[in-house]
Amino acid sequence: MKMFDKINIQNRLEPHIETVRAYVLSLRDIRNVGLLVFTIIVLLISWSGVKSIQTNYGLQKQIARLAQENQVQSLENTNQALQNQYYNTSQYLEISARQNLGLGVAGETELLIPKDVALAHTVKQPGTAAVAPAVPKQPFWQRNFQAWIDFFLHRGTVAN
Repeated sequence: MKMFDKINIQNRLEPHIETVRAYVLSLRDIRNVGLLVFTIIVLLISWSGVKSIQTNYGLQKQIARLAQENQVQSLENTNQALQNQYYNTSQYLEISARQNLGLGVAGETELLIPKDVALAHTVKQPGTAAVAPAVPKQPFWQRNFQAWIDFFLHRGTVAN
């Protein structure tokens, strides 16, 4: 027996054909037609609204991204202008001549001291050593809980 023979297809379609026939006959009533047209119009308006909201959201994201890029570029331009102003000062020329050319001011004596000798006579500063804050070792769940509490109470420090 074939799966797609004509009798088998007709037998499977008969219940659905009756349902469609009953629906088409209900369209003779003007109230049903009006309700159908109203539903279609509401769906089309809703779909249009959703699409316009989605388009506006995408455009707003693009505007925000471009404004941020514009601001970053403006800051980079300002930074470059300040750097150019510094390069035109006599202070920069003097520092550059001292570092790159080994030149100095008239009457100035330059002393060359080996690095190891200079470092041997330095004093360790108490603030130079990186001192880790004494944080007691806590279980992960307790640190996580404390981090959430700090977040909700707007505290700036969070212990890892």
